[in-house]
Amino acid sequence: MTTELTPEKIAAALGQRVLGQEEAVREMSVALLKKLSGLGSGNILLIGSSGTGKTTLMRAVEDYLAADPELAGASTVVRIHAKVLAEESDQSRAGEGVLRRLFAKAKEALGDETDPEVILRRAEQGIVFVDEVDKIRSHVGGVAYVDGIRAQEALLTLIENEAVPLPLPEWAGGGVATVNSSGLLFVCGGAFEGLYDNVLDRVTVGRDRGALQPVTVVSEGSVEQRIQFTLRDWLELEDLFDYGMSPQFLSRFDARIILNDLGEDELVQIFLENDDSSLRQAQVFFESRGIRLAVSPAAVRRIAVEACQQPRLGARALREVFRRVIRRFEFQPEAHTVNGALMIDLPEVEQILSGDAGS
Repeated sequence: MTTELTPEKIAAALGQRVLGQEEAVREMSVALLKKLSGLGSGNILLIGSSGTGKTTLMRAVEDYLAADPELAGASTVVRIHAKVLAEESDQSRAGEGVLRRLFAKAKEALGDETDPEVILRRAEQGIVFVDEVDKIRSHVGGVAYVDGIRAQEALLTLIENEAVPLPLPEWAGGGVATVNSSGLLFVCGGAFEGLYDNVLDRVTVGRDRGALQPVTVVSEGSVEQRIQFTLRDWLELEDLFDYGMSPQFLSRFDARIILNDLGEDELVQIFLENDDSSLRQAQVFFESRGIRLAVSPAAVRRIAVEACQQPRLGARALREVFRRVIRRFEFQPEAHTVNGALMIDLPEVEQILSGDAGS
């Protein structure tokens, strides 16, 4: 099966769910192919604002593997929030918790009657997704965050070791097994709130002051000086060290991908095409009342434009903006319905978003 797979095919599948993040999708596709082929694959760190698609990419990989029995049998996938690792590290068992989850997931896939040794070997070939890895930074507000330090150390132990002890449950015979964790693939993602501002300060008013020069921009007949800054162009490893990620931890990630902020076109596509978009959820609600909901292309574009005013929220801004639009219609749907259909057009959206309409 893996001989028939290519990075392009995997990327095409993942790209149906993850929009506007071609670099991240390509990197994940190559890593996944290597993993499924039994080859070594470097770990991946995803850095991006809230709503840019980090968790969506992780879920897309899970669904992609689960959809094909042969692919699902090639690896075990677990996803864990970094805060949970931090809480477990307080009891000195964060690494054990990750292995326990892999072992349980492998058992679920292989069946209760499977030999524990076979389950263990499957768990050793797992993929570990860690959400919000920035929540285990080593310090917060200048104060050491001990649980974060321990959680980083626990992950580091799993990433670089070939013999990690794992207490087995009674059904598996009890005792302690030795897990070779060198075959695990780690994909960690985080918004790293404040990192953008920290790097911008460094290159404008901090130690590298003057490194970022304003450029001359001609707009609508006027000439002005603007600062054009992107985190991708200016982020250095030292910035992540200062943020609270240890050098030893970061050195175990071969790829550090900075996700793009989503533009209008990506937001429009997400709004119209994603199965879990706020539009689809609203349509389900109105269908339960016997009403067909439609939003005109001009209204959709206006919603996306408004969401773009909050670039740090990414796709999540769509939900906030659309909620402002749809709530008045949800409260009295029949009052806005004609022949069983509700059409929301640009004038209604403009009125609501401009604040002229009552809620």
